[in-house]
Amino acid sequence: MVKTYAQLYLDTRKALMAKEEMQYAGMLARQLLCHFSGKSHESFLADRQLYASEELCEQLADATARLLADEPLAYVLGEWEFYGLSLYVDKNVLIPRDDTCAVAELAIEKARTLPSDPRILDLCTGSGCIGLAIASRVKDARVTLADISKEALAVAKKNTVRHNLTARVSCVQANALEEPSRFLGKFDIIVSNPPYITGQEMYELPDSVSNYEPHLALFGGEDGLDFYRAIAKKYAGALKPGGYLCFEFGMGQGDGVCRILEENQYTILERTRDYNDIERAVIAQLNRKED
Repeated sequence: MVKTYAQLYLDTRKALMAKEEMQYAGMLARQLLCHFSGKSHESFLADRQLYASEELCEQLADATARLLADEPLAYVLGEWEFYGLSLYVDKNVLIPRDDTCAVAELAIEKARTLPSDPRILDLCTGSGCIGLAIASRVKDARVTLADISKEALAVAKKNTVRHNLTARVSCVQANALEEPSRFLGKFDIIVSNPPYITGQEMYELPDSVSNYEPHLALFGGEDGLDFYRAIAKKYAGALKPGGYLCFEFGMGQGDGVCRILEENQYTILERTRDYNDIERAVIAQLNRKED
């Protein structure tokens, strides 16, 4: 059934009100309509009495059903914004969150102090959000995006192309729990938002996370710290002497992560908080000498 844009908006809002308050349901309905129609908010208002295509009506109905089934909005839209970059996302990668800006900012600030052409590794890259944010802000940085998941790397590659960064950004498959291949070379900075959800927390995740986001990118071992232990120890050989390691971590994990770093001959330089004033990231310098 063909509808005007105004009626399509009202019908979508009404359906979403089964789970959301009217104001938020209206915002979602407008966002969906503008996204799938390609119209700006202003164009939608100007065209509200025009008829939408049958295809658009079907797309809105499908998107609404997915939201009502608790699928995250980012997956429904197929994109999400991080650090000013519009990134393609699908169920093979975690949705970039504002929390992660904290570790991206630490890496960007340090990269800007380094000599020209710093090499940076974004380990457990997922969508590529951290590494691409760095490459977009540090114009001479050479960034490697690494992940064990081939599907995640396909998303990261798509985002690299989307933002015209292929000249300075490459994608490689790598396991953060194992010794890195020598072909990776040496880096000035390794930055990582590794899996850090504990065994108990995996059972407590909301359905919107547990049923849709990849568990491979969530579970960090029973205490959530397996990846920190592995990266701090095994990837030290991929850092240049005096190189830097930046980690994001979960709520309350800061002391444990810093203890792991210090046990592996890193000096803690800064611990920082996210936009919600929760401690979220650390940068440390490697003291170990070249073998």
